[in-house]
Amino acid sequence: MAAGLFATAHAHPPAEDLMRDKIAIEEHFATDDPDTVCQSEEYFATDKWPEARQELLDLNDIRLKKMDASGIERSIISLNAPVVQSFYDRDQAVDWARRTNDLLAEQISKHPDRFSGFAAVPMQDPDAACAELERCVNDLGFLGPLINGFSQVGDKDSVHYLDEKQYWPFWETAQRLDVPVYLHPRDPAEGQRQIYEGHPWLLGACWAFSHETGTHALRLMGSGLFDAYPRVQVILGHLGELLPYNIWRTDHWLRKLPRGLSVQHTFAHYLHENFYVTTSGNFRTPTLVDAIVEMGVDRIIFATDYPMEDMEEAGHWFDQVEFGEADLRKIRRGNAIRLFKLDNA
Repeated sequence: MAAGLFATAHAHPPAEDLMRDKIAIEEHFATDDPDTVCQSEEYFATDKWPEARQELLDLNDIRLKKMDASGIERSIISLNAPVVQSFYDRDQAVDWARRTNDLLAEQISKHPDRFSGFAAVPMQDPDAACAELERCVNDLGFLGPLINGFSQVGDKDSVHYLDEKQYWPFWETAQRLDVPVYLHPRDPAEGQRQIYEGHPWLLGACWAFSHETGTHALRLMGSGLFDAYPRVQVILGHLGELLPYNIWRTDHWLRKLPRGLSVQHTFAHYLHENFYVTTSGNFRTPTLVDAIVEMGVDRIIFATDYPMEDMEEAGHWFDQVEFGEADLRKIRRGNAIRLFKLDNA
């Protein structure tokens, strides 16, 4: 390995040194409805929120300039979190998903060479979620859904995860349409946060996001979902929400003490065959190396997590990673082109 392999980049290289062909796939936006854009406010320092709010609402000015400065050719845009998943009224969730997807499609049409979209889907109504996914893929040209973790159904304390049988028709729809599903984090439900009481700094991206989302992914593996729908592909951000670094131990103990688990393969098999991970919000080269060693370079995709993270930091960090060019090209664009069938990228 090159001597500089494990360096964490902070200094920005000259603009002419940027690789300008990156495809970034976890890039968020919000609508100007105060009840939805402000769901992101708690994840920013008070003095940073006004700028972040502006960045969430913008698709045509600030974002494009930052993409150019970061060497990003195309961004796959998704709604901020948790929004639709937090609307426990079914009709509100269905209405909001449809209107938001139409709004995103309209914005993408202004820059179709720079933007693509992930669909928001109302998992509070599985039939409506299937129909909305079909509409977004077939009519709006979206590349799949992004789901913000569990959904609250009926009331705020009713939490439903995607391994539940009511959602299996949705997974069948995703497999039939041949589109991946991005499983994006959200904090655990308020009634399930006892371990964080007195330690609010553990919530959000610091720790709780990965713990919540990694556990959600393990539920999918243990439910038999991937045995029933083996071609389903799930994307996890943040270099795998801790899973690549603990999957051996998970399987090790399941072999010794399965506790009723009955699936056809190891969890490592599902991680390797049914999951991709992105670099969103995890700009650390040794961690990237670990993910590649566990999952293979073909399963890693570039992302930034803008505007929750600094797009330019993400782009410039990646441009200083010292791998072989063939592997770097796969991560920054090739794997995304293959997964999303971006023939014109």
